[in-house]
Amino acid sequence: MGNPAGGAVVSRLDPLHVAVLMGGWANERPVSLMSGNGVADALEARGHKVTRIDMDRQVAAKLAEAAPDVVFNALHGVPGEDGTVQGMMDLMGIPYTHSGLATSVIAIDKELTKLLLVPAGIPMPGGRIVKCADLYDKDPLPRPYVLKPVNEGSSVGVAIVTDEGNYGNPIARDTKGPWQEFAELLAEPYIRGRELTAAVLGDRALMVTELVPKSGFYDFDAKYTDGMTEHVCPAAIPEDITQLCLDYALKAHKVLGCRGVSRTDFRWDDERGQAGLFVLETNTQPGMTPLSLVPEQARHCGIEYDELCEIVIEDALRRFGKLGEMA
Repeated sequence: MGNPAGGAVVSRLDPLHVAVLMGGWANERPVSLMSGNGVADALEARGHKVTRIDMDRQVAAKLAEAAPDVVFNALHGVPGEDGTVQGMMDLMGIPYTHSGLATSVIAIDKELTKLLLVPAGIPMPGGRIVKCADLYDKDPLPRPYVLKPVNEGSSVGVAIVTDEGNYGNPIARDTKGPWQEFAELLAEPYIRGRELTAAVLGDRALMVTELVPKSGFYDFDAKYTDGMTEHVCPAAIPEDITQLCLDYALKAHKVLGCRGVSRTDFRWDDERGQAGLFVLETNTQPGMTPLSLVPEQARHCGIEYDELCEIVIEDALRRFGKLGEMA
């Protein structure tokens, strides 16, 4: 296939039977369904046989019955992104896209991710784990600070607690906050500034996008509601910040052991220059919806959506030693 991440023309894979795993029961189910159906449509248009599987508790039986050549894992959140499904498919001997079991376990957990990335020289915000019930007694950090679930994606359950006391000061027990369904949370200092993200495909960081919400911050609704966030692609930022984002994204991808495609998110305090850039997280299964960032960045690099799907599948077949068998 040449060098797809460099924008070369991508040759077609021979026709495969691909099971696209989507849906599930996580908070991100609607996003996963959009991702999965988009991938399935693209692969069918490329001549592949596609079996669409909406994940439920019988997923192993469904996969065994389908007997695909490879699974395109379009699940988001638990249990499709945390190593559970990856371990099941490892046991079943089915090749699958994106990262493996160990990487998935670590990358979805924000504290475990810090334990690997910070010693590798990748700056991340400080913070600590707090019990949700303790928030009503005192603030865990000086305001403003951010509360987020330890192992959710797509900004699910994220709240910014400000000096103005938008949830009370201290937080009132009867206040309805997005964190309340979680027993424990990660509290981090709030980093003012700009939201940036960079995708990695294979062994190359693609580009940097700045995300500019029309109101509030880049939460779940802003990510997946058309018109609520402007994507500045490529980001209009200094070249040294662009290069630093690309370097950090590729390094995080390698240190965590990601495969196929990943996306690393940043906050950049533009008043502090390079010292104001922080990695927030690395997403091992970024969205593939029409509003998603990875397909947008790939397109700017000359890689169309259907080609992107095949590149990710090719990586999976190569990793499992199946590429030659499918030729």
